[in-house]
Amino acid sequence: MNHDADTPAPSLGLTELGARLERTNELLQRMLAEVAKTPSTHAIFVDAGYVHAAAGLLVAGTEDRRSFDLDAEGLIEAFIDKARTIFADSRLLRVYWYDGARRRIHTPEQQAIAELPDVKVRLGNLNANNQQKGVDSLIRTDLESLARHRAISDAALVGGDEDLVSAVEAAQGYGARVHLWGIEAADGRNQAEPLLWEVDSTRTFDLDFCRPYITRRPVTTYESEGEPPPSRDEVRFVGARIAETWLAERGQAAMAELLPGHPYLPGPVDQDLLIEAERVLSRSLRGHAVLRRSLRDGFWQHLQSRF
Repeated sequence: MNHDADTPAPSLGLTELGARLERTNELLQRMLAEVAKTPSTHAIFVDAGYVHAAAGLLVAGTEDRRSFDLDAEGLIEAFIDKARTIFADSRLLRVYWYDGARRRIHTPEQQAIAELPDVKVRLGNLNANNQQKGVDSLIRTDLESLARHRAISDAALVGGDEDLVSAVEAAQGYGARVHLWGIEAADGRNQAEPLLWEVDSTRTFDLDFCRPYITRRPVTTYESEGEPPPSRDEVRFVGARIAETWLAERGQAAMAELLPGHPYLPGPVDQDLLIEAERVLSRSLRGHAVLRRSLRDGFWQHLQSRF
């Protein structure tokens, strides 16, 4: 029997409708069962600048990286083991290690870390004052992206900067839980309060946890018995050579940032200059105020001649 265009299609019988509902329900149950079997995933986000400063101060009494060695491989493995205990029913996606480098070029130490299994090194820049730039934005980008794509359910964040609050909020907005890990402060607090307020949980690693991964470097005096100190002209020449090398390595923009501060150098830069000069001269300049002024004079003369 033919139906014309105005004749409505026959409605489904109760039996057929029930069968369709049963099939739909069965498919939903299968999907839910698959979701239940899918393990949750976590990642660890480490601000290396925070770790060096906090652990160095706690164990070695200094934040200066040049004064101690950090066993990054051992510390990363310890973080992974701790996460394995805390997130018992979760699998590790990877460890993200955030650090700074000149022109974002890996140092040998950073390259060795990048070669570790399950570790991704992400580099911000270092300015002329040895300050990290762009690290917080990298952490935010990775945290937000992984949470948005449901790649992680939990994030362990090792850091303390207040600028990380926006990264935490972004990840939480997509349903991820963010757990702040810190290193015991040698004095006071080394994590911003707004960051502590925003996260889902906090954990602090104490001196006993950190001590195996920090080794204080021996002090080198560069003294040669019986030899007279270098002349002022010799030291001034060394200062100029160091400025020339740094200009090539660090770039004109980074070195130009120093010019408004003449005749003073930022503390970290002045310390770098002293250490490099002592290495070149194989002599200590500590306690030789006149020679240190000559060193800075040579440094500034070369720098100003190029700008």
